[in-house]
Amino acid sequence: MVFYFYPRGHVPNTEDYIIYMGKDKYENEDLIAHMLPCDLWFHVDDMSSAHVYLRLPDGAAIRDIPAETLEDCAQLVKQNSIQGCKTNNVTIVYTPWSNLKKTAGMDVGQVGFHDQSQVYKVKVEKKNNDIINRLEKTRQEKHPDLAAEKEAYMSQVRQSKRAEERAARAAEKSAREDRKRQEDMKSYKHIMKDEYMTSNKEVQSKYASVEEMEEDFM
Repeated sequence: MVFYFYPRGHVPNTEDYIIYMGKDKYENEDLIAHMLPCDLWFHVDDMSSAHVYLRLPDGAAIRDIPAETLEDCAQLVKQNSIQGCKTNNVTIVYTPWSNLKKTAGMDVGQVGFHDQSQVYKVKVEKKNNDIINRLEKTRQEKHPDLAAEKEAYMSQVRQSKRAEERAARAAEKSAREDRKRQEDMKSYKHIMKDEYMTSNKEVQSKYASVEEMEEDFM
């Protein structure tokens, strides 16, 4: 089971920020395996807690997250930590899904990081009941096919990438043809064609004598 929450400013039925988390550490294993490239992972630093995830809209980056949405994620993580929910000044860490490292020797639900510089932190001074109560009112419990969702997403990404590559090739071809036309114009190749040329022999055959040719050109 996956719990979905909607942060402040979320517009239903639109491509917007969505918060979600697993029911337990075993479900977190599935979430870690099937998160999307646009997902961020949140956890209480140096304490046990739920794994909370934020799905970014298409084209959004970490720096684009609204402060209210970030606060909602942090408060939800703190609330779902046995020790963290009772502690003030808790640090929450978050990082892109691609930065999570899972090795064979790790316990269930345990993760590490590939690049520490991609790990961000936010401080939560104390629990905000207004935020928690509002988030709980938006909670939805679902049983998604995580593997199928990820495959559908990646298939769409591949299709979009192929379309972009086709458009780039077409644009490059058009640019090459335009450059060639410009080069031809500069070199006067358009007027140096055989059908526009006249040989000396053809000129001489047109006139009966040199005098007639000279008269024609005077």
